[in-house]
Amino acid sequence: MEIVALLESRVQNCGRHVSRKEITDAVQNALPCAWQPRGDTPAVQPVAKWPKLNDEQRAAIIRDGDGLADLWEASRVRIEDNEQHTEEIIDRLFPGNPLLCCGKDNSVFDTKPRDDWRGEMSALALIVPSPMSALSGRKKNPKPGESEWSAHTLDNTGNRRFLICEFDTGTADEHAALLIHLAGYAPLVCAVHSGGKSLHGWFYVHGQPEEKIKKFFCYAVSLGADHTTWTRCQFVRMPDGTRDNGNRQTVFFLNFRPMEMTQ
Repeated sequence: MEIVALLESRVQNCGRHVSRKEITDAVQNALPCAWQPRGDTPAVQPVAKWPKLNDEQRAAIIRDGDGLADLWEASRVRIEDNEQHTEEIIDRLFPGNPLLCCGKDNSVFDTKPRDDWRGEMSALALIVPSPMSALSGRKKNPKPGESEWSAHTLDNTGNRRFLICEFDTGTADEHAALLIHLAGYAPLVCAVHSGGKSLHGWFYVHGQPEEKIKKFFCYAVSLGADHTTWTRCQFVRMPDGTRDNGNRQTVFFLNFRPMEMTQ
């Protein structure tokens, strides 16, 4: 092996005799964590960042919990007409005129002051659930020939305002039961249907220590929440917006009281 020969030449004057077997053994032991440019040796297994699904606990919560109708009944504000109320909801979720990153999809988006979005929100599908800190930011890994700057990056995303717990597997009633359960640990402000198969719970975490937020989110992940929404710049469903397939992203629950108590 080339690496063995190279190491043999480098240890000749190290002060002691290093056998070829010792070098070979060291190289073999290092293979599992070595960079693999061709992918022809075993890949490194990453350390688990998120907890595994606790099927037993999830099933118990769903079995003993309430459903979507109960979540609707618990809402302090109800949308009972067929009009879209996206603008009013966003005004309550993001008071003032903060920078917001919104889009029709993952490739058509922009960041601009909230007032500049007025009148457009109901036609949009996605939003970053925290205010942005600048109009654009530097991309982490831009593709060759691509601009280094974008309106949607982690670099220009501000401090967390909301943490979104999304459940993909199971029924809407099961998702509602899980969100109601999690609302016992953090304030649930909004619950939005994706217009597809999932329910998004918006939990108000503004001003909370990151360690406390992470502990709560790890628990949610153990119940089946998608861990990708932990990333601050991750797009989530616009409350009462319109999905790219034309489906309405219905809001089933609203409670602005936790936010008003801290403002």
